[in-house]
Amino acid sequence: MIKTRIGDLIGIEYPIFQGGMAWVSTGELVAAVSESGGLGIIGSGQAPADWLRQEVRKVKAITKKPYGVNVMLMSPFLDEVMQVILEERVPVITTGAGNPGKYVPKLKEVGTKVIPVVASVALARRLEKVGVDALIAEGMESGGHIGEIGTFPLVPQVVDAVKIPVVAAGGIMDGRGLVAALALGAEGVQMGTRFMCAEECTIPTHIKERIIKAKDRATVITGQSTGHPVRCLDNRFTREFARYEREGMPAAEIDKLGVGRLRLAFVDGDMENGSIMAGQIAGAVKRIEPVAHIIQDIMQSAEREIERLSARFSEGRT
Repeated sequence: MIKTRIGDLIGIEYPIFQGGMAWVSTGELVAAVSESGGLGIIGSGQAPADWLRQEVRKVKAITKKPYGVNVMLMSPFLDEVMQVILEERVPVITTGAGNPGKYVPKLKEVGTKVIPVVASVALARRLEKVGVDALIAEGMESGGHIGEIGTFPLVPQVVDAVKIPVVAAGGIMDGRGLVAALALGAEGVQMGTRFMCAEECTIPTHIKERIIKAKDRATVITGQSTGHPVRCLDNRFTREFARYEREGMPAAEIDKLGVGRLRLAFVDGDMENGSIMAGQIAGAVKRIEPVAHIIQDIMQSAEREIERLSARFSEGRT
């Protein structure tokens, strides 16, 4: 059994977070992850507050275990979303695209743990000072909006810079990744791409199959010229986006190209014109399987890796 501070902080059996992916992390997936011993996280994205309340109550109806909500701090519905979180007493929130500091006191009043996603040491230090409970250090290998630093360089630097627990994210999908993250000083992992191929995930099956067929170089980064880089699977949309960037289209106009593309992929199932946000680890995802199998596989393979490494080190000392 792998025990860390993050498990004790939140009350979860395994130090595994399922990333809060907009239009992907709905109540069905989230409840399955939490019920299986990890932390399921609803991806609120830019959805309105009534949608979030519906998904929160869906999770509550299925499991009594801890769950979370990912909040994009640039959402046009931010204040309403935060009000739902307070009213529903959501156990955990993760945040992205900003500083949640002004909301922290009220969240703590209702017992909500606040765990922002960070892509730099400077932001990690700043957020620790405003009283957050833990951090997710996310490397550029992850799907969706990314920073500039890889997981391996980022995680140990964040761990060394703060005293609160750190969760590693970006390029992780199995027990080997969990053990590597623990070796870097993290106390848990967050993964999204593998959970996209869970049976309980509601995205279209042919999108899951697209992920499974992905190779190691299947993802590309768009939006670097706008200052909002995003990692997705390569398709007609990403190639069109890249062409407009090369031609020098103004950043504001390029950003408009992405509006609604995530929903187009994950709800409408358009593989070529939608934005299929996925991480570089997509090439290692090989099957659609139940959430419970995914989590057990991660933990069992982690224990095998720890035993293998321990045996190797023991041999080296003899």
